[in-house]
Amino acid sequence: MAVTTARYIRLLHQLAPTHLAESWDNVGLQVGNPDRPTKKIGVALDPLPEIVHEACAKHMDLLVTHHPLFFKPIKRILGNTPQGRMIEKAITHQLAIYCAHTNLDSVPGGVNDVLSNRLGLNRLRVLQGAGDAGLCKLSVFVPLDSLDSFFERIVSLGVGRIGPYSCCTFRSEGIGTFLPDDEASPAIGEIGTLNEVREYRIEMLVPQKDVRSVVANLKEAHPYETMAYDVYPITVGETEAGLGRVGKLASSMPLSAFCAQLKKTLNLETVKVVGTVNSIVDTVAVCSGSGGSLFSAAAASGAQVYVSGDLGYHTARDAQMAGIALIDIGHFASEHLVVDVLVNKLKNAIAEAGLTADVEAMGSESDPFLYL
Repeated sequence: MAVTTARYIRLLHQLAPTHLAESWDNVGLQVGNPDRPTKKIGVALDPLPEIVHEACAKHMDLLVTHHPLFFKPIKRILGNTPQGRMIEKAITHQLAIYCAHTNLDSVPGGVNDVLSNRLGLNRLRVLQGAGDAGLCKLSVFVPLDSLDSFFERIVSLGVGRIGPYSCCTFRSEGIGTFLPDDEASPAIGEIGTLNEVREYRIEMLVPQKDVRSVVANLKEAHPYETMAYDVYPITVGETEAGLGRVGKLASSMPLSAFCAQLKKTLNLETVKVVGTVNSIVDTVAVCSGSGGSLFSAAAASGAQVYVSGDLGYHTARDAQMAGIALIDIGHFASEHLVVDVLVNKLKNAIAEAGLTADVEAMGSESDPFLYL
């Protein structure tokens, strides 16, 4: 039996679980038929026209990229636009395009860990926990007679996620009481009478950003006129998954020496630096990609320098006032190093699963910026 794209997507979900993606992100299958047979897989940083052309020329079935083909919903696909031509070409050549973005940034062993390891950092900790919306515990009370059908609705929503597991719930039995007013329309019990019903309390974790939609969905399945439920914010302890990392150098050194070491390690000719070149560095914060939004976390982390890409003028001024150095290594340099790592991880996962697809890094990528 042919192995489909969907089977390899399940492996990718294990390598970079989609629940780790930020709420604004667009990860997963972007274009293609998950039921098509897949034998050749390409890996790249960006779904550029030249990358899609190379993948099609090599008769690949699946292209895995770090950056999404599109972040926001598209209203039209036109064959006379660059994006439209890429989508048209991919569909014509039956090429599926899959994205692992902030979930690959956040997962242990992902982009931020790869960057940190290349910079020689150890004793790593997460700069900002994965999923920017936080978690809540949702408790819902349901009568015994409706328990099975109601639980099926919970399962269909995929809530209660803990690590790689979904539908994690806890239930406890008790007695619910209620006294319907004259204007009530109770599903069970009598108006004007204190009623007692055997009920179950079902508890589950829900991302804060999804609480309203989950509650609304469960209300549709609940037998009562008014569903009783509680929502509690959850404070999550130290986690191994999240954006950015903070780590220690093997030995302290001046900022100038760290910059020289960094350029050699990442094969860079220049970097942008904010700070005093003879200041001593022993703790480093990093964030792959565009790290301006994590500057406050970096400044509060105890690091003497923050390494990232796309750091702007005002972030530089904030760094001067906060007394933390900045090194802007560029977006491309901070992330492209994950491509070969992802190729090897995917090859190993395929071998462990007893599958035989070929995986290779695409060779058409380079930094869009020229440094003259």
